[in-house]
Amino acid sequence: MMLPKLYAILDVSCFAPPLRTTEAMVNYAVDVAAGGVKLLQYRNKEGSTRQMLSHAREIRRALGGEVTLMMNDRADICLAADYDGVHVGQDDLSPEGARRVIGDQRILGVSTHNLEQLREADGTTADYIAFGPVFATSSKRPADPVVGLVGLRAARAATSKPLVAIGGITRSNVQSVLEAGADSAAVISDLLSSPRRVAEEFLRLLV
Repeated sequence: MMLPKLYAILDVSCFAPPLRTTEAMVNYAVDVAAGGVKLLQYRNKEGSTRQMLSHAREIRRALGGEVTLMMNDRADICLAADYDGVHVGQDDLSPEGARRVIGDQRILGVSTHNLEQLREADGTTADYIAFGPVFATSSKRPADPVVGLVGLRAARAATSKPLVAIGGITRSNVQSVLEAGADSAAVISDLLSSPRRVAEEFLRLLV
């Protein structure tokens, strides 16, 4: 598959609890899409299933088919909200377990944090592999060890699957991760301040 160079992640934990409303999630998704984002992951590690499904369905309704939507962890909500795929981590449903739930037509992504995990993911039916954190990040606690650009280059050499760099990626370093071999850069924190404007700035850098 061909991944867009910018992979936006809407992480609910980055919003203050009073702002974790369906309206706020939809507004953020609409803003990044207006900025040109074509691939968006919804990530909610703390919310209830009811909240997650509400957010996910309303984001899908607002964006229609304009943006490829990925659900973090929850293959069941991926189906219930009619998302395009699911992204699983090392502590979630296994890639093959997720594949059995979502079928062959939806996208499957897997997070990895070292070469051993990456090689294991390479042997699954995952459509793409995320690798990181490339740089220090505040969006995941506790964070895995930073792999750096050297680690990212090693990851590129270890798989032919599409590779997503994640962790601490900003406008100031995004070009370096693509030069190191990533097909796409996943961004969380740097988009938060002004989603539409920052997405546009990222995409200008990634032409």
